Parts: sequence; C-alpha cells; structure tokens
Amino acid sequence: MHNIITIDENEGQTLAVVGDAYRVIISGKQTGGAYAVIDMLVPPGGGPGPHAHAEMQESFYIIEGELEFKTEAGPYIAKKGSFVNIPKGGEVHCFKNKSNTTAHMLCTVIPAGLDEFFEEIGTPVAAGTFLPPPALTEDDLARLKSIAEKYGQKLYPPDYLG
Repeated sequence: MHNIITIDENEGQTLAVVGDAYRVIISGKQTGGAYAVIDMLVPPGGGPGPHAHAEMQESFYIIEGELEFKTEAGPYIAKKGSFVNIPKGGEVHCFKNKSNTTAHMLCTVIPAGLDEFFEEIGTPVAAGTFLPPPALTEDDLARLKSIAEKYGQKLYPPDYLG
C-alpha cells in the first residue's frame, strides 16, 4: 500500500489569481476529485468578489493576518486561528484583506474543482509572487463568468454583499 501522499513546502503550483497568490498543495487530480487543498496568500486589498458554488463545500483556516468574510448573513472578521466553513448549498460569499499586511490561510474544497478553475484563470508564478489584478473588459468578464460556470460557480457583482 503506497497511497500516502507527501507534499514539501516548495511543491505545488503557485498561481496568481485576482491579485492573490494561491499554491495548490494537493489537487483533485491527486485525490481522485475528492478534495483539494490550496495555500492562499492574500495581500492588502486582495480577495475575490462575491461568488457561490452550490455543489462544493469550502473551508478556510487563517494561519496569519486578518480577512473580512462577507455572506448574506453579514460580515465576519477572521483572524489568526479562525475557521470559516461555507457549506454546500450555494451561499454567496467573498473575502477581502482590509489590513496592511498579507493574510495567509488554507482553503479546503470538497469535492475538488476550484483548483482546476484557478489553474484555468490563473497565471503561474514563483512562490510568494503577487501580480496586480487584471483590468477586465466586458469580454473578459463574460469569459470569466463562463469559465466559473463550467466549474459550478456563479459570480455576482462586486457590490452584491454591500
């Protein structure tokens, strides 16, 4: 039985996504689609816009820093040691780093798929490298929305959660 997978700190692809740096620690390809774990570095001002994914559970553990999570139920300030669970069902959520230091968290998605979405929309970068969020045209937004839908996600306007 050689089913144990080990991942060193310098392994896994790092992608620039929406201005953040996401390292896919273990992908759905490695877990038969069961789950994926993504190490996320979110610089000041970083984080994705409001979105939902009805068939995916997403959980976050804050390692360092502070992030504001927003849901339709309201905001939550997640600090070091906090855990946020977004269950299946399609609840709209987003997070943003409103501090002046980089936040660090682990994201687990069950089943996998978000990792493949990030691979498709992200830009491979060296670990810890941040690229500014791209300026998106209407065509770019339509393409992003289409790709998101391919992975079971729905995107909402930036001001959807206030």
